[in-house]
Amino acid sequence: MKIEKFEMMRMQCLYEKEVEFDLSETTVLPLRVSELLDGEDDVERFIANELYYPESEGSQLFRERIARFYMDCTPENITVTNGGSEANYVTLWTLLEPGGRLACMIPNYMQAWGLGCAYADGVDAFLLVMQKEAGQYRWTLDVEGLKRAVTPKTNVILITNPNNPTGAVLTAAEMDAVVDVARKAGAWLVVDEVYRGAEVQGGTTPSFWGRYEKVVITSGLSKAFGLGGLRTGWVVAPPKLIEELRVRLDYLTCTPSLLSDHLGTIVMEPQRRESILARTRHIIRKNLPPIEEWFLKRDDLFTYVRPEAGAFVYCEYKLPINSTELINRLRVEQSVLLTAGDQHGLDKGIRTGFGYDVEKTLKGLDRVEALMRSLK
Repeated sequence: MKIEKFEMMRMQCLYEKEVEFDLSETTVLPLRVSELLDGEDDVERFIANELYYPESEGSQLFRERIARFYMDCTPENITVTNGGSEANYVTLWTLLEPGGRLACMIPNYMQAWGLGCAYADGVDAFLLVMQKEAGQYRWTLDVEGLKRAVTPKTNVILITNPNNPTGAVLTAAEMDAVVDVARKAGAWLVVDEVYRGAEVQGGTTPSFWGRYEKVVITSGLSKAFGLGGLRTGWVVAPPKLIEELRVRLDYLTCTPSLLSDHLGTIVMEPQRRESILARTRHIIRKNLPPIEEWFLKRDDLFTYVRPEAGAFVYCEYKLPINSTELINRLRVEQSVLLTAGDQHGLDKGIRTGFGYDVEKTLKGLDRVEALMRSLK
């Protein structure tokens, strides 16, 4: 079986610790373990944990609390994984098959694209497209393109909502259109919702869970929760499919981390969960305005589209240079790391994270501008 290189992830793994300005991150300033534990009793209970193998599917209480993040969901609909990436991997490994095809939303994180090429007969793309509405640009779903991408061979449709890298959130009408296409095809609908809860405006994005009998949700604590170091994800699916996923997880990491399960259970207590998501939204809403102003003042270089969720901005640029070539030059010449449009299925665009130190982010962007102006 041939595996395509996961270009964006490989680049981040190689260089994110080597540059002065890492603007490739898509989450917010992470929480500390001490911020999750309340007082000495909590700390004592945590450090007194015996490091035995935990429940392979995640503890009952953790799964109960995850289930409360979704309507009409039970612990039997949940299995816990080591990160959202493993949730995506085991789901697509289970559902994709020779003779079938994956229909994949573009732009995207591109993990699914690589897995579709490996496990199915191929991948068909459907697009989010940039449109101008009421004087502002936004990303919208090309519904007709989705219908064309879903063929009689399609057995899985992959959506990322909120989207990475654009930060777009599907409207209710777009969500209905996706479900309608999936239902007519009889295809599984896999929705990566890992940025759900990190909205620029309003409350938590509605989930696809419960809208169709063949929906699978993947998510985790890395992005909207700012807890990537826990490496904790989950899959929400019909119980029969959950059992199939667990059979395959036996060949992977077998169980989640016991300590991460303990901390995840604390995080997903409903009141604590909403407090953490409120913190994330506060950081995003505080940091975005100066980043937005920076891009809008440089409209000779960029086409700015405001994200609807996530601590990142995706902008197309107006230069005759390939996006991977551009970010490699930025890394080598300016010690700035971004992700490239063609690492997300597009080109002539860059993704910039802004969830950490906003002043440092702006200094990094100034270096981006310096190189880009030298190329005009």
